Amino acid sequence: MSDADSNKTEPVKSDQSSIRATRRSVIKGVIASGVAVSAVGYVVYERSARKSAAGAVERLITLNVNGRDRRVDVAPYETLAQTIRYKLGLTGTKLSCDRAECGACTVMLDGISTYSCSTLTHSVRNRKIVTIEGIAGPNGGLHKVQQAMIDELGPQCGFCTPGQVVAAVALLNNNPKPTLEEVRHGMSGNLCKCGAYDHYLKAVMRASQEA
Repeated sequence: MSDADSNKTEPVKSDQSSIRATRRSVIKGVIASGVAVSAVGYVVYERSARKSAAGAVERLITLNVNGRDRRVDVAPYETLAQTIRYKLGLTGTKLSCDRAECGACTVMLDGISTYSCSTLTHSVRNRKIVTIEGIAGPNGGLHKVQQAMIDELGPQCGFCTPGQVVAAVALLNNNPKPTLEEVRHGMSGNLCKCGAYDHYLKAVMRASQEA
């Protein structure tokens, strides 16, 4: 063997087992870190879910409507008009503009005329609600406002009439002997597409004169 051959350097073999161990360690580390991140996300989600559940709005509530307590399932952003019509079946309360302008949806809340289309049902749980179905005279017959509107030919198409009646009753309950101008102002939130305003005003004035 020549000197040249003896001076050749043997190639160094890579430590395959060491490389495999290193790769295995890296993979384990990635998996472990991924599990840890997932676990953190799960914990955060659980805490958020518990917090949301704790602050959630109760859906099954009690409403006092026309002197009766009614249990009803109400969505968080449901309006009183929707609840009255579609959950309680009191369809005398009309939906028209649905943006608190026409007064067709008028009900009384603690004796005050209110647009039910712009009132959230969850906000009135501790208040007394009166719809047109709850309006009646002392003997259970027609209320004096209802009778006066018949006598004065107030209703034309009749769509706005329930809201007109409720608003008039609320007005007279708070001011039994109003002037014509006070009636005009008190009924100004109720629109009539038929334009029968004079008939409605005369009816309210007539009812105010009844004993």
